[in-house]
Amino acid sequence: MEHQHRSEVTISSRKDDHIRINLEEDVQFRSVTTGLEKLYFEHQALPELNLNDIDLSLEVLGKKMQSPILISSMTGGTDRARDINRTLAAAAEQSGIAIGLGSMRVALEHPNTIESFQIRDVAPSALLFANLGAVQLNYGLEVAHCRQVVEMASADALILHFNPLQEAIQPEGNSDFAGLLRKVELICTALRDDGVPVVAKEVGWGFSESNCRQLAEAGIAAIDVAGAGGTSWSTVEMHRSPTASHARIAAAFEDWGIPTVQALRNAVSGAPTLPIIASGGLRNGLDIAKCLSLGATLAGMAKPFLEAAAASAEDVIEVVQELNQQLRISLFCAGVSDIASLQNTPLLRRE
Repeated sequence: MEHQHRSEVTISSRKDDHIRINLEEDVQFRSVTTGLEKLYFEHQALPELNLNDIDLSLEVLGKKMQSPILISSMTGGTDRARDINRTLAAAAEQSGIAIGLGSMRVALEHPNTIESFQIRDVAPSALLFANLGAVQLNYGLEVAHCRQVVEMASADALILHFNPLQEAIQPEGNSDFAGLLRKVELICTALRDDGVPVVAKEVGWGFSESNCRQLAEAGIAAIDVAGAGGTSWSTVEMHRSPTASHARIAAAFEDWGIPTVQALRNAVSGAPTLPIIASGGLRNGLDIAKCLSLGATLAGMAKPFLEAAAASAEDVIEVVQELNQQLRISLFCAGVSDIASLQNTPLLRRE
């Protein structure tokens, strides 16, 4: 792979910068919201259900899960990241939920960082996603590398993440996204032959309907919409800008992006046959319930889990239990007993 001018120190320090900034700074969108706050379920005062009988289990990409929660891709490549990933993995395994790894390019370029992504021993049965930046297909990344990271992580699927705004804002960013779709298609075809689904994921600015259609036609197996309304990565990058000029360029894009609700609708319309993962600013189990009602199969979160993982696996498990209980109560009071029924329950809109 082409290294360009980034050293191991640069990549590793950037990854630790991202962890620190997300934990210490206010990096939420300023005025853009997910859109979930405007939607609500019709309350059923007579649900004719026992709360204890509500079933949150489901099967996704061939794996049985206890609830439709994904610990979204966050980190890897440094000692701190390794500790966070292992903490998250232990919680995911015990809770029966899915987990994504952070971008694994650093592991290809610097094999001494591989261990920070190897969590299968802690999460033997969890639905586990390896992860690479899609743009790297224009910088030397090939099918063999994609297979390598899936094998390295013993992953069930590969996420290709799309982050043009983040790459454009980073002084050291890789911003050649030209001709990428054809290369994505080649990866999907090759990995499908291996029985490995490829997931397209934005990182917080959402996909348009036409993008979702293009990705589905290219052979993508699932789409993680990662809409706007949660963590603004342009704001994160602003906090690590090397100069005042770079910071001002990043600051202009604080509220760029497609809100999560619209991104979710785009995916359902553009890729109606694919499993859709809702993420981008989800903060509780009611948010998850609303996303499932809008057509999502899984709901991903990062920030609430990162904050808990900084403490312990027990803290992460507690977050999952709270989310599950909020989700369970949402189903109960909407008058439905399982996830499939929730996906056929309409939402109303507050004006």
